[in-house]
Amino acid sequence: MHAAAPPVQNRLLGIALRIGATTCFAGMAAAIKLASQAGVSLPELAFYRFAFGLPPLLAWIAWTRNAGAWRTQRPLAHLGRGAIGLTTMVLSFAALTYLPLAEAATIGFAAPLFSVALSALVLGEPVGWHRWSAVALGFAGVLVVMQPAGSHLPIAGLVLALLGAAGTAAVTITLRQIGRTEATPTIVLWFTCFSMLVTGAFLPFYGRAHDGATWAILLALGTFGGLGQLFLTSALRFAPVSAVVPFDYTQLIWAVLLGWALFGTHPAASTWAGAAVIVGSGLYTVFREHKLGRDKPRPALL
Repeated sequence: MHAAAPPVQNRLLGIALRIGATTCFAGMAAAIKLASQAGVSLPELAFYRFAFGLPPLLAWIAWTRNAGAWRTQRPLAHLGRGAIGLTTMVLSFAALTYLPLAEAATIGFAAPLFSVALSALVLGEPVGWHRWSAVALGFAGVLVVMQPAGSHLPIAGLVLALLGAAGTAAVTITLRQIGRTEATPTIVLWFTCFSMLVTGAFLPFYGRAHDGATWAILLALGTFGGLGQLFLTSALRFAPVSAVVPFDYTQLIWAVLLGWALFGTHPAASTWAGAAVIVGSGLYTVFREHKLGRDKPRPALL
């Protein structure tokens, strides 16, 4: 099994790759909504995310000469990570079929807040009042976006998005554990293959013929997802977490622009207010991680 090469510090490159990742993920989200509107089922969306995202992954493995990426001594750990990751992805994809891009992205930013809570509950990591306060503030921002007293957004979409954010946090915790012994290419390859097998089993029941435009959207979905995953992984090889994570929030800019250009949607004032609170709490959490010396590279999430 090949170990990951030690990171080379190049913050500008790391930041550029992180921005590239958020751009790709915003494009993937837009493709999900377009494909859903064209009648593509959820199992198909998930399958083609991996099927069309596999070629960039294999090209990356070949380019880095890591032919042994498939080898592992912990197959059961990969299966558990795959089940959590795939469930999370399906929840997030389903949320996008209900919600505008900006609102879905904003609620998704709550994932780091869930991660702090889970790191204390599952991993037993110490979490001081500074970070608990940031978590509470962030969830207050989520409530502002969701407007439980009378939201104009579908409740099903809001619940799915929140569950997806919690699932992303669970994936982060899982990766902290499995990443101690497994290299990033191994984790990504096993997750991709596992997810293709599971979602492919549903195609005989949910698969259908599509026109050329829809296939182009599905190709874009998988390509954006695959490239975004690789950019996300590569960014952490060149820069520390605290340097690149703040640029994750540029995804909101892309979500707003794509939502306006493709779907004619405009975020409500409550979305902007809630996003400001969530982003502020997230940045403070990153700052505390850096100050406490927990600022270490992590594998890609999805």
